[in-house]
Amino acid sequence: MVSYIRGKGLGNTNIRLKAWLMGLLAVLMLIPAGIAAASGSTVAAAEGQNGAKLVYYIPAERTIESGLQRFLQRAYQDAEEHQASYVILDVNTLGGRVDAALEIGELIKTSKVPTAAFVRGKAFSAGSFIALNAKQIYMEPGSTIGAAAVVNGQGEELDPSAKTVAAWSSAMRSAAEQNGRNPAIAEGMVNKNRVLAVPQLNKEYREGELISLTSEEALKVGYAEGIAGSREEVLKALGLEGAQIEIFNPSFSEELARFLLNPIVTTILFILGLAGIAIELFVPGFGIPGIIGVASFVLYFFGQYVAGFAGVEDMVLFVIGIILLVIEIFVPGFGIWAIIGIVCLMSGVIMAAYDSSNAALSLGIGFILAMVLAGFVIYAFRKRGIWNKFILKDELKTELGYVSQPVKEYLLGKTGKALTPLRPAGTAIFDGERVDVVTAGEFIMQGQQVTVVLVEGGRIVVSAEEK
Repeated sequence: MVSYIRGKGLGNTNIRLKAWLMGLLAVLMLIPAGIAAASGSTVAAAEGQNGAKLVYYIPAERTIESGLQRFLQRAYQDAEEHQASYVILDVNTLGGRVDAALEIGELIKTSKVPTAAFVRGKAFSAGSFIALNAKQIYMEPGSTIGAAAVVNGQGEELDPSAKTVAAWSSAMRSAAEQNGRNPAIAEGMVNKNRVLAVPQLNKEYREGELISLTSEEALKVGYAEGIAGSREEVLKALGLEGAQIEIFNPSFSEELARFLLNPIVTTILFILGLAGIAIELFVPGFGIPGIIGVASFVLYFFGQYVAGFAGVEDMVLFVIGIILLVIEIFVPGFGIWAIIGIVCLMSGVIMAAYDSSNAALSLGIGFILAMVLAGFVIYAFRKRGIWNKFILKDELKTELGYVSQPVKEYLLGKTGKALTPLRPAGTAIFDGERVDVVTAGEFIMQGQQVTVVLVEGGRIVVSAEEK
């Protein structure tokens, strides 16, 4: 928690901002230590009691993204370190990111520990690719696999002629071939323009139809080694009855990281982070916006760090950017500090992300919405803003006793003599008092009698006395 020093004046404001920035840096630096303390494996040996073989049971559920990829890397590394006999990958997903799926597929292929996929529910899109990379596939009754079309960010299918679709189709074919499965079926899961006859099913998939297989159909075409209703049935089919099962679930930090890596959540964190920091800098005294802003960016870097994408250097670069923006506020440098600070801030955020382009897009959207939110709050609390410390609020009104020169209203109507020619300004004398006067534009000779006709602040207007 950030401590604030209350008080008046810019000196105390500077102290508060220094404390706030030091708190941000300290919290970000504690992320690696906290994660290290929270992670770790609970497996103690490669074999269980009585020398039983060790099998890792690893869930691959929900959306396939970089957080799942990082978790599976840790799980497979742990399985290899403990010389596990097998990995059973529990697949139940509607799909996700192609790049993350490719990384996971490569992880499964290159692992020293053989993998069997147990499809429960659905293995669509990227999930089907992950399952095809396993040496064996077992499917729960009623489960399905396939429908691996590539879609864009709006959920629209890409044209089959696109390079991305061609590359994904090739990857699906390769995954099927390496484990002795019909590659044409795998390609038909991606490319709906392909016509394919499958004699085992007495069925022809026509143009515009993606291939999706039920558990029974997958068994007939060799896309499943068996149908299993439970984990125990999979173990029995693999000849691993009596094996010690290590259920390797994600840690709390990994579950939180997967949630934080969602692009929508990331954008929300950017909005809250940028708006909170801006409000705290321009409307100090609340503390709450600053805490929310700091917490938002801490959560962002936490998620990226747990997923293995962010390093300490990215966090330091971000903090340097914030410091430079604060310097620009109090030590104007013709915008140089602000420009460097913005570059450092954006670089720290983007470099910490798995996908720099998506991070830049989320940051841009977050910045625009954050400025709107911050502008509204700053306007609503403008009388408490930091800029009010630079504004002189005292008014020097006549009603309050402030005058620039004595008011000589007592001269109104008095008659005197022009000591100098008035053309139109000059000097006159009234009851022995020399006074600077002006006429309404007429010329009055020296020594002529004059009468005061108007007193307006320090301006005294006279006219020649009629003879």
